[in-house]
Amino acid sequence: MELVPYVVDVAQASLDDLRERLARTRWPDEVEGAGWDYGASLAYMRELVGYWRTGFDWRAVERAMNTVPHFRARVDGTGVHVIHQRGRGPAPMPLLITHGWPSSFVEMLALIPLLADPGAHGGDPADAFDVIVPSVPGFGFSDRPGRGMTRSRVAGLWAGLMEGLGYPRYAAHANDIGAVISAWLAADHPDRLIALHTLMPNFPPAVVGADARPLTPAERGAAAGAVGAGGGRVQPDPGDPAPDPGLRAS
Repeated sequence: MELVPYVVDVAQASLDDLRERLARTRWPDEVEGAGWDYGASLAYMRELVGYWRTGFDWRAVERAMNTVPHFRARVDGTGVHVIHQRGRGPAPMPLLITHGWPSSFVEMLALIPLLADPGAHGGDPADAFDVIVPSVPGFGFSDRPGRGMTRSRVAGLWAGLMEGLGYPRYAAHANDIGAVISAWLAADHPDRLIALHTLMPNFPPAVVGADARPLTPAERGAAAGAVGAGGGRVQPDPGDPAPDPGLRAS
């Protein structure tokens, strides 16, 4: 697998075009005193668009993005953008971090230096990680996928990506759809994962495939509690293995 260095550098013409289109926004009217009763507040939307036009500094965000090493790689025919930050310590553990939706690698920027170089932030260098943060196809600077790019298929791409980076075994951390991708990675390639740290343990279910069994009443109760605390359920992708009927998505 060829790893090609990548620098985030959006053309100025694209930024100028965005500002011009924002300036041409055709605003609707609003029921007097409606506030947020019928949707987004018109005053808030005007303020937000004004911030995007004149307040938001994209170049400053680009500089922050480019403080970590970015790459592009081709994995099973798909162009994947990935941050690959080597750890500073005696034996950094490789850690694959997958973002959620709607999100991107940007939310990991503050986390990466803490994990890769704990000694520089009051921690123990022995706890360092090699940090790998790919962009899910269709997000960030990865390719836009065609039909059939399910979360289980993305898990297969991640397995190929990590193999191409030279990591036979690694840990994984994720939330939201990234947690589902990582869970399928654990289900399909269990020999490759040292550990899985997920913020959404209830989906997909712990047992999938030919040996799947219905959840016990106690397991269903625990899963329902986790769903309630998380605020919702994730709809499975067509083409992903079917989840346990005890955890039917809605």
